[in-house]
Amino acid sequence: MARLQDKVALVFGAGSISEGWGNGKAAAVAYAREGAKVIAVDRDFSAAELTAQVIAEEGGEALPLAADVTDSKQIGQAVDRAVERFGRIDILHNNVGINLPGGAAEASEESWHQVLNVNLTGTFLTCKAVLPIMEKQGAGAIINISSLAAIRYTGYPYISYYASKAGVNHFTRALAVEYASRGIRANTIMPGLMDTPHIYQQVSGYHGSVEEMRAKRDAIPPMKRQGTAWDIAWASVFLASDEARYITGIELPVDGGLHCTA
Repeated sequence: MARLQDKVALVFGAGSISEGWGNGKAAAVAYAREGAKVIAVDRDFSAAELTAQVIAEEGGEALPLAADVTDSKQIGQAVDRAVERFGRIDILHNNVGINLPGGAAEASEESWHQVLNVNLTGTFLTCKAVLPIMEKQGAGAIINISSLAAIRYTGYPYISYYASKAGVNHFTRALAVEYASRGIRANTIMPGLMDTPHIYQQVSGYHGSVEEMRAKRDAIPPMKRQGTAWDIAWASVFLASDEARYITGIELPVDGGLHCTA
């Protein structure tokens, strides 16, 4: 378990919105378990601290920081702190994302701009801040967390979320091609139906009881179960590691085969 030994991973969205394991928290811990030093960044500093505490208790090293991915100044400060502490950034992991309800006719302009700003512009701003460092190093791996919603309708009326995640996919493809000759790889992970704290705040209202929600979501993927945050975390570790050194510009579905269905 040393695939990322001596690497430095900067994880935006490293906290969890409630108890349990969100995708960003699990990824941060998984990076540390594979030997990376982790900068755990979240808008909620207490959430970042909890993730860093887990890493420290397991014998790893983590620096918790607070930053809003829609604020380039705060991102720059986080990047500066990471370089001051560890001297480099080998892995940039973008996990921050929100979804607000509304179809194309129902969504407000405010909600549209908010979701695009967090999900797509936030990814642009973190990459913009880190790419010069990776280019100077001549190496780096970027993992952007998108969604299966980037390529298909998933049953929920979140038009801005679909558009923003589709944008993340193509942004990452373009980035991958532009920087491939400079030693920097960029890939996207598309989670499918995941059983994480996020769904209990965001989509539970579209179902009856929690048990009913789980049962309905479990029945949809061909594997007949939802994924967990650890499925995303270990896919991220692979893409960040040298095992994936010839892989760039892909969108990796982690969805139990759901992308294969109509």
